[in-house]
Amino acid sequence: MTRTPTIAEALGARIHAFGPSHLTPKARLRARILMLDTVAVTLAGAGMDCVEMLCAVPGIADAPGPCTLIGRGARVAMLDAALVNGTAAHALDYDDFSSVFGGHQSAPILPALFALAEAEGYSGAAVTTAYAVGVETEIRIARAVHFHHYDKGWHPTATLGTFGAAAACAHLMGLSAAQIATALALAVSQSAGVKANFGTMTKPFHVGQCARAGLLAALLARQGFTANHAAFEHPQGFLEVFNGAGNYDATRIFANWAAPLELEDDGIAIKPYPCCGSAHAAIRAALELRAQTGLDPAKIAKITVLVHPRRLPHTDNPWPKTELQAKFSVQYLVARALLDGAIKLTHFSEAAIAQEAVQALLGRSEARPHPEMGDHSVSQWAAEVIVEMQTGARLAHRIDDLMADGGAVPPTTADMRDKFMDCAAAVGPADWASALFTALDALDTAPALGPVVAMMARPA
Repeated sequence: MTRTPTIAEALGARIHAFGPSHLTPKARLRARILMLDTVAVTLAGAGMDCVEMLCAVPGIADAPGPCTLIGRGARVAMLDAALVNGTAAHALDYDDFSSVFGGHQSAPILPALFALAEAEGYSGAAVTTAYAVGVETEIRIARAVHFHHYDKGWHPTATLGTFGAAAACAHLMGLSAAQIATALALAVSQSAGVKANFGTMTKPFHVGQCARAGLLAALLARQGFTANHAAFEHPQGFLEVFNGAGNYDATRIFANWAAPLELEDDGIAIKPYPCCGSAHAAIRAALELRAQTGLDPAKIAKITVLVHPRRLPHTDNPWPKTELQAKFSVQYLVARALLDGAIKLTHFSEAAIAQEAVQALLGRSEARPHPEMGDHSVSQWAAEVIVEMQTGARLAHRIDDLMADGGAVPPTTADMRDKFMDCAAAVGPADWASALFTALDALDTAPALGPVVAMMARPA
């Protein structure tokens, strides 16, 4: 009698069978754009306090190895590089995200792949294919567990990104279907991260940990380490423990697998603002309101921010004091957008947050769920900003679907250049950044990825 494959085994078979021919031109272009974005934000995040503190822990960045710490000077072991670079990739909360995933799809995967490829000599084409199947895996699992998983308080970037990293690394190594199933089962026991830690250094640390965990799972599986292939559906496995009975649908993992690829979904977006994606619709509404009306921020009497209820629990922070708190304060972000007509990296210093003008607007702001945007509405990325002026005038602007209104991935890699150069300026001069951009733009043709990753180190 033939045994029905477990979820990990069925995933392992699909991941093993995945090849370059599965990548459509659109998916291949998306992969290059998202890789450019991830490297850019990792460079910008490499000097943040959370990364500095992590590197100061004995044994993290002081043991020499073959792998580059992006935006820094050291070369370390594979697992340490995945941990540090993964933390740096999410340090600014400026990395790409997916509405279906409920988090950031690239930051958990690429730091692990870069470390593995640099250490073992894999090609750019192989890394591109592995990245694509990693994204496919993590977002397919997200479809099975959302939105209960997200609403319950799990941080999907970390809890589900661990599976993406494990799948991508196992594919890059050329593991068998059974070994990939083992890697995924190992990843089940390393999946972690709660939203209670949003607004602190622990949120980007989640991502570093899951990049390391996914890589470690694949390395252990290659060695013959054992794990229960039923770790997803077991009564005490991932689905029951993390979601609970009746709160998931495992069939969604496999429905129309890779047809089309998740990389082609219009819910994937590049962040135009260096802060929590859940505030982006409100920011855009505020910016467009300011541009259309020419309002004078000094004459604002009241600001009301109405957002989709799923976006509010982790962004309702009316009086942020630190950089990380400000990144998760929809009140601060809307006030700043109305005041300056932009959201920039420089807006997240404590001095910027404490400015008298922005503090005055915070005192006139409130945020609450939008009464017309229910939990199961079509768009989960919507907001309305209402401004009442001292004259009595009422001004409002609403974004019904951030993705449909220009929040998705830019159409060409050239459109990524400005963000890339701005982020890279935190690490080195423009000529170095330009050369790195060119190398990354041709990444999927590189015979070996190691030299490209080595270019990401801080220039001497």
